[in-house]
Amino acid sequence: MSTQLRRTPLYDSHRALGARLVEYAGWEMPVQYSGVTEEHHATRNALGLFDVSHMGELYLEGPGAAACLNELISNDIGKLAPGRALYTVACNAAGTILDDLIVYRVEPEQFLVVCNAANLDKMHAHFSEHTPRGHGHGQTEYSNRSDTTALLALQGPRAAELVQILGAVELSALPRFGVVRGTLAGVEILAARTGYTGEDGYELFCASDRAASLWQSLMDGGAKLGIKPIGLAARDTLRLEARLALYGNEIDETTTPLEAGLSWVVKFAKPSFLGREALLQQRDRGLTRKLVGFEMVGRGIARHGHAIASAHAGELATVGHVTSGAPGLSVGKNIGLGYVPVELAELGTRLEILIRDKPIEARVCPTPFYKRS
Repeated sequence: MSTQLRRTPLYDSHRALGARLVEYAGWEMPVQYSGVTEEHHATRNALGLFDVSHMGELYLEGPGAAACLNELISNDIGKLAPGRALYTVACNAAGTILDDLIVYRVEPEQFLVVCNAANLDKMHAHFSEHTPRGHGHGQTEYSNRSDTTALLALQGPRAAELVQILGAVELSALPRFGVVRGTLAGVEILAARTGYTGEDGYELFCASDRAASLWQSLMDGGAKLGIKPIGLAARDTLRLEARLALYGNEIDETTTPLEAGLSWVVKFAKPSFLGREALLQQRDRGLTRKLVGFEMVGRGIARHGHAIASAHAGELATVGHVTSGAPGLSVGKNIGLGYVPVELAELGTRLEILIRDKPIEARVCPTPFYKRS
């Protein structure tokens, strides 16, 4: 393992739990502890605890912060009340995706933007470049607090029960995409009712030097509730079932939010935002490809990068590629996402996934594959 890899404040906790560590986005991260299947089902049925401290935390503050930020994201924070959050993307002038983000309006003039670890340097430079400095009404202060912030994700149907056990009753009443400052197990936190699994739960921000204490308190308090530490592998199967995009797979700087099925976070009613004109042009001329969900009909597991083919006039031709694929551990089917021409995006359309150069039948199906009841 390269000594150049970064480590989160919970590295020693992961080692003590016997995690298998791998390189991910320049970090040494746990890919699994007890096993993907066990960790996946623990999160779906009880509780999973994730270390996502590799994510980036960027702050925009001041009288001009709202207007500045709204120019840099596709969604509209104009009606976002303090104590609420939203999902969005940040595009470049060409309308393709620099990163997908969650924006938290912590205070009326304070916004926290959480970005992906692999994109932190890029997004730090992007926000730095586009944040106006100076004094007066338009003043915006930008800061990157990623190095001093840890982030834990507590996910699963018993998450609210655990925070109540630990004395943070107010968190159990927090609405979906709500955010509040508080204390949990003696640690000052910023808590949000958000996550990346398709389950209920919380994302808990704290100072890096308090992360190990908070992690241990959650593990101890959740022991009787069935809590398990969860690695990157199960995080991936959970988010895929919920059809949550992964940067570098479903979305990147070659894809637009309209192609990726994220048109709901593009608010054309806003007078301006970076990428708006390019996206308007794409919307008006019509899409040529779309991201679809599919389930395998034949025996085989689709994986990222596999070719998607379709038969036309008796000939099998490559028409797209798989962005993500895995066994759907909660749905009992092998599932995947991929880009195909719009004419092949209708539900029920037959596709062929080329696995080891052999075509295996799949069909376009509704998503999300899994939805919490």
